Amino acid sequence: MSGDDLLGQAHVRLDEAAQQLNVDHDVIEKLKYARETTQVRLMIRMDDGSRKSFLAWRCRYDDTRGPTKGGIRFHPDASVGEVEALAFWMTCKCAVMNLPYGGGKGAVQVDPRKLSKAELERLSRAYIQAFSRIIGPDRDIPAPDVYTNSMIMGWMADEYAQIVGQAVPAVITGKPIALGGSLGRGDATARGGYYLVRHLAENLGLGKSMRVAIQGFGNAGQHVARLLVADGHRIVAVSDSDGAVQSDVGLHVDMLIAAKEAGQPVASTIGQGGHQSLSAHELVGVDCDLLVPAALENMIDETNAGTVRAKLVLELANGPITPEGDTILARNGTVVLPDILANAGGVTVSYFEWVQNRQGFYWTLEEIHDRLRAIMEREGGAIWSISREKNITVRTAAYVHALSRLAEAIEAHGTQSFFMS
Repeated sequence: MSGDDLLGQAHVRLDEAAQQLNVDHDVIEKLKYARETTQVRLMIRMDDGSRKSFLAWRCRYDDTRGPTKGGIRFHPDASVGEVEALAFWMTCKCAVMNLPYGGGKGAVQVDPRKLSKAELERLSRAYIQAFSRIIGPDRDIPAPDVYTNSMIMGWMADEYAQIVGQAVPAVITGKPIALGGSLGRGDATARGGYYLVRHLAENLGLGKSMRVAIQGFGNAGQHVARLLVADGHRIVAVSDSDGAVQSDVGLHVDMLIAAKEAGQPVASTIGQGGHQSLSAHELVGVDCDLLVPAALENMIDETNAGTVRAKLVLELANGPITPEGDTILARNGTVVLPDILANAGGVTVSYFEWVQNRQGFYWTLEEIHDRLRAIMEREGGAIWSISREKNITVRTAAYVHALSRLAEAIEAHGTQSFFMS
């Protein structure tokens, strides 16, 4: 699916929420278009002395509620439409969590697995050189995303410091601890989703020992698996880009994580500890109580949504279910905890990092966890109440929650500000 189609899907969610609220048409019109999107070509010297160029983007979608915030992904299929759709989702996500941010996103069209470490560092620094006038701690704050990590954020923060002539730790979040990163950032996306499920478990009719299937076993997938197993749940199926494994009695999560850390796919554990083979496309239809899409966009659509047997879907990925897939799941009685709520733990702890950087005062891990849990429970409870009161899906309720805050902020800026922005 193209990036433009992805942005069109995002607008479908916006329109569904608008039908539930008395919102000025001008507000909807403003939110359908990115405030600014910049495209550049990054010229990088490769290790063999040759030069290679890579397309790169940074989108500041909406800054009504504060500086824009959003990750930078390195992916061979990245596109401007995808970047703008993800930036729109970030706008809504920050509003859902009541963070003082708008939404942004960045990307480079590259397969980082084909670059050496030195080439990856040159690419990361070139990105900041190209976009240094766009980003800033009060304007636009990047963070890690697909195929980027704290090491890359450290390089980027260092490059920005060299450009402006002083250390500015609040310009980027997701940094190494030694450069001003926050405790608790590594598992924040998964932990936020875990807190949400635990808080709503009684409302959702979930038992104390759920069978869980996880699609995608990167950072978020691995951390949510650890958290759920520690809470007494069983991981019965896991997939990555190279295959899948299953076990009715529960997979050995430590074994799976060790394989990934060694650069091996989860399928490399087949035959060990009772792990059995499963085709990746069959994972969404595994008999389980909780399905966790933690991979890329549009993994559940009209072709496979009907096979989902889980009572609950927790979207740790961005946009993993298409609108057509959503319709099928809702018709079949499956509850979806949507991405703009379920995976918002990452941006929330990024916000904590930004606050700590600006204060020069750092919190303990227990304080980070307590603050994250409080926000996830507060906003998750509010959205659940909206869904019950209006008899709408939890996804639509989340967008209603976000849109009400965005509309209030847009209208508070005044008519002149709206038409000049």
